[in-house]
Amino acid sequence: MTSSFLLSLTTFAYLVCSLCYLAGVTFRFRPFLLCGTATGAFTLVIHSAGMLLRWKESYDLGFGHAPLSNLYESLVFGAWSIMLVYFLLERRSKQRALGVIPSVLAFLAMAYASFSPEIDSRIQPLIPALKSNWLIAHVITCFLGYAAFAVSLGISVVYLLKKKDNPGHGSSGVLGMFPTSRQLDELNYQMILFGFLWLSVGILTGSVWANSAWGSYWSWDPKETWSLITWLIYAAVLHVRAVRRWRGRKVAWLSMLGFASVLFTYFGVNFLLSGLHSYAVK
Repeated sequence: MTSSFLLSLTTFAYLVCSLCYLAGVTFRFRPFLLCGTATGAFTLVIHSAGMLLRWKESYDLGFGHAPLSNLYESLVFGAWSIMLVYFLLERRSKQRALGVIPSVLAFLAMAYASFSPEIDSRIQPLIPALKSNWLIAHVITCFLGYAAFAVSLGISVVYLLKKKDNPGHGSSGVLGMFPTSRQLDELNYQMILFGFLWLSVGILTGSVWANSAWGSYWSWDPKETWSLITWLIYAAVLHVRAVRRWRGRKVAWLSMLGFASVLFTYFGVNFLLSGLHSYAVK
């Protein structure tokens, strides 16, 4: 058995997971949601095993590095992070319907990594700048932040749909499967705060790593600049919520803007802008 087999299996298992969540919400049939949780949890175990096996294979090939070094591996780890953060939220909130969007995002990330001809899934040696123990700390912390922002995106979308559906009262039909608007707003805040803290640690670890690799804590590289923009957007969300008492729609829209910045930091900068992080597209 190889890591490629396990990670390919993970892709299709996340598809089943997302279909279960979607069917549970669409048909308002809670056993489907339970199926989504069970399938997702089982898939996360396979996913973890696939990444660990790829790590071992890297040592067997003589490269010996964590599977966090290129676009393929970061997409795989990003999907894993999204599902991990989501299950932490589901365990705490007991709200399974919220699994629809995180599971779809995890499936799309794995499908893109697995099937895009532009992505090389082979295990490759590290470039000199990546040969650092800071690699693991920086990537893990940043992606935990990104994952929390992805879950926040899903909550924000549901919140706005519920407000549009019935702004003054509780929703019925499909949207009635989700938590109340007040609960969604609170869960959204928790995910933004969680993601902000991890992204902050990620930027700090990246800065220390940059100094050891390139001799400067901050170079205004496009990736660094857009990471700072993303950080400022979520800092603004937390600020206006705490100081100006913004709630609901405004926070949801700002959260979606923040995730758009996350996507550009990850995909846009990689493909459109050259810089010190250009290795990330390979």
